[in-house]
Amino acid sequence: MAYDVIVLGSGPGGYPAAIRASQLGKKVVIVERESLGGICLNWGCIPTKALLKSAQVYEYAKHAANYGVKADNVGTDFDSVIKRSRGVADKMSKGIQFLMKKNKIDVVMGNGKLIAANKLEVTAADGSKQILEAKNIIIATGGRARQLPSMPIDGKKIIGYREAMVLPTQPKSMIICGSGAIGSEFAYFYNSIGTKVTIVEFMPRVVPVEDEEISKELEKQFKKQGMTIMTNAEVTSVDTSGEGVKAKVKTQTGEVVLEADILLSAVGVVANIENVGLEALGIKSDKGKIVVDANGQTNVKGIYAIGDCTPGQALAHVASKEGINAAEHLSGHTPQPMDYNNIPGCTYCSPEIASVGYTEKAAKDAGYEVKVGKFPFMASGKASAAGATEGFVKVIYDAKYGEFLGCHMIGMNVTEMIAEAVVARKLETTAHEILNAVHPHPTMSEGLKEATAVAYGEATDV
Repeated sequence: MAYDVIVLGSGPGGYPAAIRASQLGKKVVIVERESLGGICLNWGCIPTKALLKSAQVYEYAKHAANYGVKADNVGTDFDSVIKRSRGVADKMSKGIQFLMKKNKIDVVMGNGKLIAANKLEVTAADGSKQILEAKNIIIATGGRARQLPSMPIDGKKIIGYREAMVLPTQPKSMIICGSGAIGSEFAYFYNSIGTKVTIVEFMPRVVPVEDEEISKELEKQFKKQGMTIMTNAEVTSVDTSGEGVKAKVKTQTGEVVLEADILLSAVGVVANIENVGLEALGIKSDKGKIVVDANGQTNVKGIYAIGDCTPGQALAHVASKEGINAAEHLSGHTPQPMDYNNIPGCTYCSPEIASVGYTEKAAKDAGYEVKVGKFPFMASGKASAAGATEGFVKVIYDAKYGEFLGCHMIGMNVTEMIAEAVVARKLETTAHEILNAVHPHPTMSEGLKEATAVAYGEATDV
């Protein structure tokens, strides 16, 4: 069957690309091997947030007395928590089915493989094959959990993020390798509902991509919550022959053996670029990612690639924008190129983390003379009223022109606050404009203005 556009993969990059291409008058088909919405919607972003909400509600209930509310014999039902999470994901996936119909996009289920610059062979679950043709093809095959030889995932005792979302029973203890967004979110979830959690992080600090002060604060809060944190540490081997797991961990002071029911490997994401037909067409890849230009075009005319299978940040919102840009470009438009230094990153543990732009160290390394301001939520009336005074807002400005270089937050609901900094940086807003934009009181969002006031010696609340 002939189309204008074939989209391979229906995740947060693929389905917006398909919809945008359809809006621009193209006849579109989307090819998906598993579930519409991809990993993000079915096994990533969305169901994990449902799990984290359950943990948060349990935390509130346990500390209800702090708010003058009586709640006795509060407990969790692990099966119900998992069931709710799956229900949220299923509902969202059905929403994508509706969007495909609404936008007149055909859906073909199966594994897709490029056999020519304008042809894709799709193998269905029953082994039957069909060939789809289109002038343009967008590869949006996403990524999967990275596996290390020292801890091969068996799905039972050594698990990845997918298994962590649907365990049949709650483990009494868990080792989590890696403290990026995935590792930190699962650490918070399982620790909150009563699992003894140990985090093993290879780098010198947790959430290593974040600003150093954010890392220190999260480690402090996680330890306060009862987690064991091991940094500068590496799992060298895992013995699964017994009832649970025994992990050999190399530390700076020697080797230790950790025992737990389960080990969760959260050591990053690897792109899904195997068996897609890249080699046969001569599509260039480098370091396990498909090479693309500013518009998402590969070196083969008519073929685009977006999302986790390309070199940009492996984030759902990055994939979505790349997908929309690719659809617009192949339709003859000139979309604004992505600014990869203005991409917000969010981690939904508690306290939450949100950041955009330069860290303080990166700004100094780039040659900027900086003004830095920090506003602790301890000084926020809204945070005090909510009983969530952990964390702070940190802002970084160029001392010469007041350019908004970076913003880093840790605290309650900061993932909802970071968009102000993203838009401000997009509009080339200076510190003085942030100071003169009246923020509502009492809100957590005041923290951004207050931190800016600290940077410029104008603070009135700290």
